Amino acid sequence: MSNFVHLHLHSEYSLLDGACRIKDIPKVVKSLGQTAVAITDHGNMFGAVEFYKACKAEGIKPIIGCEVYLAPGSRFERARVNNTSYYHLVLIAENEIGYKNLSFLVSCGYTDGYYVKPRIDLEVLKEHSEGIIALSACLAGYIPSAIMSGDIAGAKEHIYKMKEIFGYDNFFLELQNHGIDEQLNVNDVLIDLAKQTKTQLVCTNDVHYLQKEDAYLQTVLMSVQMNTTLSKKSNFMFPTNEFYLKSEAQMKEMFGNVKEAMDNTVKIAERCNFDFEFGVTKLPKYILPMGVSSKEYLSNLAFSGFNEKISNKKIIFSDNHPKEEYEERINYELSVINTMGYNDYFLIVWDFINYAKSQNIPVGPGRGSGAGSLVAFLLGITDIDSIKFDLLFERFLNIERVSMPDIDTDFCYERRDEVIEYVKKSMVRTT
Repeated sequence: MSNFVHLHLHSEYSLLDGACRIKDIPKVVKSLGQTAVAITDHGNMFGAVEFYKACKAEGIKPIIGCEVYLAPGSRFERARVNNTSYYHLVLIAENEIGYKNLSFLVSCGYTDGYYVKPRIDLEVLKEHSEGIIALSACLAGYIPSAIMSGDIAGAKEHIYKMKEIFGYDNFFLELQNHGIDEQLNVNDVLIDLAKQTKTQLVCTNDVHYLQKEDAYLQTVLMSVQMNTTLSKKSNFMFPTNEFYLKSEAQMKEMFGNVKEAMDNTVKIAERCNFDFEFGVTKLPKYILPMGVSSKEYLSNLAFSGFNEKISNKKIIFSDNHPKEEYEERINYELSVINTMGYNDYFLIVWDFINYAKSQNIPVGPGRGSGAGSLVAFLLGITDIDSIKFDLLFERFLNIERVSMPDIDTDFCYERRDEVIEYVKKSMVRTT
């Protein structure tokens, strides 16, 4: 690990703001002799996978993060407080739990807190802070903003809140120096507050482009975003051309007097160990009654459905298709489904189809290879008796199959949104 790691960087996915091409980020990092780098795009994680793959290809350790927007009050309130509707906060995934929590928070910003920007709040942060390392962000962060307005007591109070939410070792006061007078003044106060509150420091460069000469390109992007021209100056334009990916020597020149802040960039990078797992299907878990496994629950539903369809004469035995054939087929299908890990998959599909039928939402009889599953018929997922019509289960699912089985279901086009909404809410409960 090098002696400095960039932990605050905006790629092209910080739309019309970041000018760092993901494919070039690890190459420049590597050329500077650095061994790790973080991505912290504004309000989204759109580039996380692409960034991860690009870094791995160059032998650079990828660190996944996001510079989120923090509402001044509740994320549900659409109002400005102290003339602002959001503050910045840098969140970095330390592990898999942290990545899942960070993904949830970013999604929550769009679904619950969107007002000007996708915002979260302290309430949801408290519930999803595990595995996340937080940095106090740039001048647009709550603490720097409070310092600039002269509210040192408020800044101090917020530090304690953050440490309580993330843990005393997981919150860092962020020092930046882009040649802006306000930053130098804020840094002095942050260093003093760090001593008073026993909070660790970390230094970053708010990277928006890779080379110093790329500052012009970033200005063009900002002009498009602000719907203005290069000849017109805007308060949103960056005041200097120092927002590029700097070398360790350049960072040491600015922060050599705060060795702790330099060292902590490496310590944080070493703590962050999350890897994507590609090529493995990940399914949500179905919420089960206490003490019952998904295998048992699916089996109970299948045999219950079997008895019900016998009673309703939807299954009629014959010399060609006796009861024993059905029982043997049910046990065989359940065994394959369980072996391939699709118990929860069947239960989830059964659940939302059952919901649709309970709400009198018209549901189709089922299409495609899924009609070959007797278990699907017994659960009410399809309306086709696969044995009666000599349909093959293996065409739908078999041990040799690599891809996921496909259950095709049609819903009334006028009410299918209700089913989609039910699935969305159910998935939140299962994750």
